[in-house]
Amino acid sequence: MSTDAASLEFRDVVKRYPGADENAVDELSLELPAGEICVLVGPSGCGKTTAMRMVNRMIDITTGDILLDGRSVTERKAADLRRDIGYVIQQIGLFPHRTIADNIATVPRLLGWDKQRVSERIDELLDLIGLGSEMRDRYPAQLSGGQRQRVGVARALAADPPLMLMDEPFGAIDPINRERLQNEFLRLQAELRKTIVFVTHDIDEAIKMGDRIAVLRKGGRLAQYASPAELLMFPADPFVEDFVGADRALKRLALQRVRDIELWNGALCRVGEETSAVRARLAEADLEFPLLVDGQGRPKGWLSERGLSGERVREDIRSRAEPVLDLDDILRDALSDLLSTETMYGPVVDAEGTVRGVLSLRAIANALNIAPEEVPSSAELASGALTQ
Repeated sequence: MSTDAASLEFRDVVKRYPGADENAVDELSLELPAGEICVLVGPSGCGKTTAMRMVNRMIDITTGDILLDGRSVTERKAADLRRDIGYVIQQIGLFPHRTIADNIATVPRLLGWDKQRVSERIDELLDLIGLGSEMRDRYPAQLSGGQRQRVGVARALAADPPLMLMDEPFGAIDPINRERLQNEFLRLQAELRKTIVFVTHDIDEAIKMGDRIAVLRKGGRLAQYASPAELLMFPADPFVEDFVGADRALKRLALQRVRDIELWNGALCRVGEETSAVRARLAEADLEFPLLVDGQGRPKGWLSERGLSGERVREDIRSRAEPVLDLDDILRDALSDLLSTETMYGPVVDAEGTVRGVLSLRAIANALNIAPEEVPSSAELASGALTQ
C-alpha cells in the first residue's frame, strides 16, 4: 500500500457477535475520500468503535467489506495491514519501559528500517509535534498527559501510514489541553492530509475535527453521513436533531476560523507618532479607541485618552490587549476567549504576531446572522466590568 493517503469505503458492513440478539454494526455503508477526517459519533453502544476496529481487523467483519484504495482489508494478513495503519487510543498505550524515541520507532523497526532512517524520522516527528530533541531519552512517566498524547500521535505517524485510526484520542485529557491538542492536530492535518477515522462520543469535538461525520444510532445503524455544516443545518431526523443539540447555530462557530469572517478595522498607533494622524485614523475605524502596537506591529494594549493628549503618542495604556487571537483560531474558541476575559474585542494577529484586525462580539453575531439587539451589552456580559 502507498504511503499516500488512502480512500476508505464501508460496503454494507455487518458485525454480529455470537449469541447477540442484534447486530453491533448494521449494514454500514459510507465512502471517505483520501486525505479527509471521518468522525464516527453516537451514543454509547452504537458500534462506532467496533466499526473503526474492523478497518484494521482487530475485529472481524461478519458480512460486507471494507476497502482501502479499492482493495479489501480481508485480502491482506492482519499483521501487515496493521503496520500500514496508524492507531491512536484514549489511553495512549505507550510502552512505559521504553524511551520516547523507542516508542516512536516501534513500527519502523518492525518494518526493517535502518538505524539512520529511524533516527532521522524520530527527530522529524519530535519537531513536528513540538517536542524538543531532549525528549528522546525520557520515559513516558516523565511527560505530562498532553505530551504523552503527542508522542502517541507521533508513533502512529512514524511509518507515514496512508490511514490513521483514532479512538477518542483526547478523551482522557483535561479540557484546556484537549482544546490545544485538537488545534495542534488540525494544523498537522492541514499539512499532512492523512485519511483518518476518528471516534468520539462528543458531538462538539466531531463538528470541530471532522470533514465528514457519521452519526450512528443504537444497533450500529447509520442515521446520517454528512459534512458538519450539512449536519447542523439539515439534520436527517429527530434523532440526529436531538443528538446534535438545540444550540446548532452556536455549534456552527466550530466550522469557521477567525480569518473566515469580516474583522473590524482598528486604528493602530505607535509611540512617538503624531496624535493628529491617529485621530484621523480613528475617524475611519470601527472602534473609538486606538490599539498601540510595537515596531513590528504586535499589540501592546488599548491606548488611553491621556496617551493622545499631546502632539505625540505616549505609552499610556487603558487596558491590556487581551485576548490576542490568531487568524487560524477556531471561531468558537475565539468567542470563548473573549467571554472568559470579559471583553467585547480582541486584536487578531497573523503567524508573525502582526495585527490584522479586531474580532468583536458583533462581528461574530454577523457571521451567525444574529440580530444586533441580541448581542449582549457590556453590562450584560460582565456586570459593567468589561476591560474595554
